[in-house]
Amino acid sequence: MSEFSLSKNDRLRSRKSIGELFAEGESFFIFPLKVVYRKLKFDDETPVKAAFSVSKRNFKRAVKRNYLKRLMRETYRLNKGELASLLNEKGEQLGVMFIFAAKEEKDFQVVEKGMLKSLEKLKSLLS
Repeated sequence: MSEFSLSKNDRLRSRKSIGELFAEGESFFIFPLKVVYRKLKFDDETPVKAAFSVSKRNFKRAVKRNYLKRLMRETYRLNKGELASLLNEKGEQLGVMFIFAAKEEKDFQVVEKGMLKSLEKLKSLLS
């Protein structure tokens, strides 16, 4: 499997896991993303499982919400390698939810900059 893939196993889909994440997880904000994370145990060996969300309150049209989720998934897919390798070395698993918190639509460069900073902060918090 490629380092730059984002397969079904890499996605956080379980309602139970997402509920645990919000109930007991920690969070931080780096514009334009709010990141909620928690160490979890999964059945497979996937080091990081991620989910992506855009508020219906801020973006009424599903087309825009889907576009922003696609941007977040793409920036995560391209930059997740270092975080995954760090967690593999430690033998830990992490559940992460990325929430787009800006009130207006942002372009790829802004979202990627926020994602890179978020992943760096996650790595420093886990070290």
